[in-house]
Amino acid sequence: MREAGFTKVEVRGKSGDGGIDGVGVLRVNLVSFQVYFQCKRWKGSVGSKEIRDFWGALQGRAEKGLFITTGHFTSQASDEATRDGAIAIDLIDGDRLCELLKENRLGVATEMIERVQIHPDWFERI
Repeated sequence: MREAGFTKVEVRGKSGDGGIDGVGVLRVNLVSFQVYFQCKRWKGSVGSKEIRDFWGALQGRAEKGLFITTGHFTSQASDEATRDGAIAIDLIDGDRLCELLKENRLGVATEMIERVQIHPDWFERI
């Protein structure tokens, strides 16, 4: 969160946290937003129920929500996250999370490797 420009990041995520794992402040130009986030380690898909539960935890607390998972989101979850009249919830799935970790070099390193394979049969025909 800090690498993405958040300040005042506070990780809460304990039992009885009411569905909120943390909060941070994001400044965009002249305006600041308090963003609450939830992180879930999932192998499968996160559905609309989990988004609704998080949305309920945000009521009266935040202007914005961020839901991060190691899994992926169903199309119903994506629809629920942008439902009219509700606090907008941005979704980061496992693929996007990996990209963000790579971009910010957080716990991972990447390297490009060129592999050359020789086809001896091609050379034998010369």
